Amino acid sequence: MRHLLKYALLLLLFAVCGCSDQVEHAGVERYEMVLPPPPPERSVETTERKLIKEGTIEFETDDLNSTRQTIIKAVEKYKGYISSDQEFNSPERESNTIIARVPADSFDSFLKDATKGVERFNSKEIKVIDVTTEFLDVQARLKTKKELENRFLDLLKQAKSVTEMLEIEKQLGELRSDIESMEGRLKYLQNQVSYSTLTITFYKSIPYQTEFNHNYKNGFRNGWNNLIWFFVALINVWPFILIGVALLVALRVYRRKRLKS
Repeated sequence: MRHLLKYALLLLLFAVCGCSDQVEHAGVERYEMVLPPPPPERSVETTERKLIKEGTIEFETDDLNSTRQTIIKAVEKYKGYISSDQEFNSPERESNTIIARVPADSFDSFLKDATKGVERFNSKEIKVIDVTTEFLDVQARLKTKKELENRFLDLLKQAKSVTEMLEIEKQLGELRSDIESMEGRLKYLQNQVSYSTLTITFYKSIPYQTEFNHNYKNGFRNGWNNLIWFFVALINVWPFILIGVALLVALRVYRRKRLKS
């Protein structure tokens, strides 16, 4: 009986040890299942940013012509061009506004050379506009439109009636109009990105004149002009003046002779 009890205890001990091993293995398996999977590798696409750089500056100068020549030389140096050149005159000042376009990479250097010697700016604004999203969006829509155009061309070849051909050609006409519009927009954006724009306004102040000084100068000028016209009139009627003088001399001589007689 004792031997049977020992065997029963040994079997129970082995059974408990086996269950604990299974529990430990099961716990390990559960832990391994909880671990998160490694993140998948992604290929990152690097897109070149499309930036439009624009600037507006205004400053005073003592010599309009010299400043203008400095700006023109800077434009030629950096292979740019002048898109607008305007002059404005008022009683208070004379000004010149030049809109220059230069390659985007040379914008900062051009700004430095064009404003060489300027000590103070009345206003200065430089801004950068990011059009990358719009550029990519127009590109994607243009690609879709062209693919659709190719499908319409294939359908046109397979058209079996005049009605089908006319309908397809109508759709093609509208599609090509959209394509040309998008291509024009892309060219405009690319041009704005490639060439930066700088609007330069430089001016020369005119001293303020009071109403009295203004009238005084006008009166002096008018008097001088009238004097000149007076001499011009005398020159035009000199024969009549000469005849008049001769008549006066003759009359005086006649009177003297009459008095003596």
